[in-house]
Amino acid sequence: MVRAAVRGATAIVVAGVTAVVAALVGAAPAASPAKLEVVRIDPDPAPPGGTTTVHAFVANRGPEATASPVTVLVVLPPGVTPQGPYFPSDCEVLRHGRLVRCVFGPGLPPLRTATALVPVRLDPELRPGTVVGGRVEARSTEDPQGDGQPFDLTVADPAAR
Repeated sequence: MVRAAVRGATAIVVAGVTAVVAALVGAAPAASPAKLEVVRIDPDPAPPGGTTTVHAFVANRGPEATASPVTVLVVLPPGVTPQGPYFPSDCEVLRHGRLVRCVFGPGLPPLRTATALVPVRLDPELRPGTVVGGRVEARSTEDPQGDGQPFDLTVADPAAR
């Protein structure tokens, strides 16, 4: 009985030391069971040379708040270029303008959403009626597979206004 108590106390000490060491070295936060979901929202149509906004809408299906930042990626199709300002303002344009990365801090509560707003300009050479497709993806440490959805952007006829 004394031996079992000593083993139990040793396990508690080892666990406590492990927690202190993890805190000192800045270990990643413990993963929470948050599940991200991208909701498909097609941008409003825009004429050749015009602008519209991609709404990258991400929901946390829970059951817990995110313990790590949520990264939202907007993959743009050919003929469409990002045109700031973005929300959040620290979004980054990568891959020669084909990708916009926006990061939201940890703590997105369950059943709540975050939306990155990415204004885009359509190439003036795109023909009215053309539909080009992009993609929105969301990932976090606790949901590394994340989720993604395509979006369609329709090139509007400027004469139809």
